[in-house]
Parts: sequence; C-alpha cells; structure tokens
Amino acid sequence: MRILSIHNNYQIRGGEDESSESEERLLQEMGHEVDVYKDNNARAPALGAVEMAFRTVWSTEAYNIVKQKLIKTACDVVHVQNFFPLISPSVYYAAKAEGVPVVQTLRNYRLLCPNALFFRDGQVCEDCMGKPIPYPGVLHSCYRGSLVASGATATMLTVHRAMQTWKQMVDVYIALTEFARQKFIQGGLPAQKIVVKPNFVYPDPGLGEGRGGYALFVGRLSVEKGLDTLLGAWKQLGKAIPLKIVGDGPLESEVAEAAEKFPQIEWLGRRPMAEVYALMGEAMVLIFPSKWYETFGRVAVEGFAKGTPAIAANIGAIAELVDPGRTGLLFQPGDSTDLAAKVEWVLQHQSEVAQMRKEARAEFEAKYTAEENYRRLMEIYSLVRPK
Repeated sequence: MRILSIHNNYQIRGGEDESSESEERLLQEMGHEVDVYKDNNARAPALGAVEMAFRTVWSTEAYNIVKQKLIKTACDVVHVQNFFPLISPSVYYAAKAEGVPVVQTLRNYRLLCPNALFFRDGQVCEDCMGKPIPYPGVLHSCYRGSLVASGATATMLTVHRAMQTWKQMVDVYIALTEFARQKFIQGGLPAQKIVVKPNFVYPDPGLGEGRGGYALFVGRLSVEKGLDTLLGAWKQLGKAIPLKIVGDGPLESEVAEAAEKFPQIEWLGRRPMAEVYALMGEAMVLIFPSKWYETFGRVAVEGFAKGTPAIAANIGAIAELVDPGRTGLLFQPGDSTDLAAKVEWVLQHQSEVAQMRKEARAEFEAKYTAEENYRRLMEIYSLVRPK
C-alpha cells in the first residue's frame, strides 16, 4: 500500500508526535510506501494572528500541497494524524478531490472542544459539547488564553460543522479508547464511522527489574496532568518513598520549589527517551494523576512494556487502561490523600506488586505491541479501500 500521512507537529514534542512517527516508521518497515506531509507550530508566530486565523479554518497552501502529492503519486489512503492549526481540514477536501479515502486519528478532543482538553479552570469542562457554535470556549479564551486564537478555533469548528465536513469528508475515525469513542459520539460524530485502536510502543523497550525503590511521574508539567495532586500526596507521604519527576512545562517553578523543600522529591526535567525507559523499568510504580479526560495514556502503556504497574486517576481513558488490582490501582481524581493511600498500599504489598509487574507486561504484549497495532491498522485501512 501507499499511504500519505499528515501531521501538524507541536512546538513542544509530545505523545501525539511520538505516536504518529511510530506508526509511520512501522508501516515503512512492514514494506508499505509512506509519504509524509508535516507542518510545525514553531512557524506560527512568524505568520501573524490574522494569517493563522484564516489557516486554521482553511489552508489553501495545505490543500494544494496534498492535492499535488496525490496527483503526482497515487495513494491508497490519506491518514490524518493532526491537522490543527496550520494544516486545517482543507486536506480532507484535497483527498476527496482525487478520490482517496480519509482516515483521521482522534488524538485529542479538538473536534468537540476549542482547547481540545475538556478542561478549564482546573476542572473538567464540557460547556461546548454539542453546541453548533462553541461560544463558551471563546468567552473564556480557552485556546492559549487568547480571545483571537479561541475565536479562530471556534470558527473552524462552526464552519466545518455547517459544511458537514466531519460527517462527509472522513471515511473512518480512529479513537484510542472506548471512552474517547463514546465522547465523540456524544459530540455528534457518526458512531458507525468511529473504530477503536490504541496507541502502541515501538520498538519494544524490554522488561525492567523494578528494583529502584521509587515512584515515577513522566509527562508535561501542567495543571490538567494533576501535578498539584501528585505533590500534595508526597507531602503527606514524607520520606516513605522517593518520587522522581520527568518533564517540563508551565508548572516547572512549583515542581522545582517542591523538590527543593522536600528531599524525597527529585525533578529531573526533560530526559531522552532511552533514559526515561530506564527510569520506568526500575520504578516501583508509575503515577498517572491526570485531572482531564485523557484520550489514551501513552506513558502508562510504556510503563506496562517495562513491567511497571500504574497508580492512575479514575477518570477518562486512563481508567480504561489500568485494571485495578491486576496492572495497577485507581484513585479518586484530584484527591491527594487517596493517592497517598494507594502508594502506601503498594509499599505494604510487595508480593502483590511483583505479580502486577508480570500482569502489566502481559497486558502490553496482548494489546500494545507493534504487531498488534499493525494487524488492527490493516483491518481499518481495508474498511476504506475500494474492494
């Protein structure tokens, strides 16, 4: 097969960028031809607010690039990983103009929520859910704290809902979990077009030993990731177990302050993936304290690959990934005391944790390997290719 993969990279590299590249690399290694069209948010400031607003709704540049690629070389599938904000939904129309089916992976909630998170003012927010015009997102400047940028995003959603883009221009949507699938159905996407295929970890980082005696957080240091819950739990736990924090983001100063004040907390900043995997493999447990509806939970699955169980907030897709008592534990989202209690349980039940390590690795091998992802992806592509 020949696939055109389309992705708008973020300024700060994250799980969506990693997942899309892994999928492209896997397809190439399985013998498929993969053409890639990418743009990067790093060039957004140079374009200016007005140009960005127009591009968000419809990028003529992206339309022409994709159309020319498809004219030059026939493709079987156009797979859009992320079109926002520089590429825009115009690429769907370019694909359709050349008779090529479109698959869209739903890596965030952008089609339903201007800030893509269903999260505002420190808590879950669904004020824009189901509204033809998502005006609350504009009133609250939900995208980047900017009225102009939020207005452009809301305009994109409103225009393309009116044009029936989401219903007519995409052949199949890929949700990463059943939880996310149900949210998109609730938001108006056609249920019959949404299938579930989780992310995967490739290459396999291999099983760790879990002998480090510490807990680990890996992720963006931001409000929706539950950093306040995490730090609050460790203030209660004292020196019972060290906590290592890997990542950077807007809450760096709070994390640095906590690390300076409490010797059991260590902030390592951003680290290369090889080092992150090594830390995961030796951790006693991975902490996943998110307060928003994660669409997946890549870090937890990476932990499973290393054999490390997770203590996760019982919210959104992450609660679907962790099987309580088998591959980890769940706690009440936003509740530092409950998180601390679950960590104490881990410390007091080492034989059970050892069994959890085996189950976590088994979960990875059953659901999140490259082989399983490839099998499922081929099934999905077969749904849209001409018979």
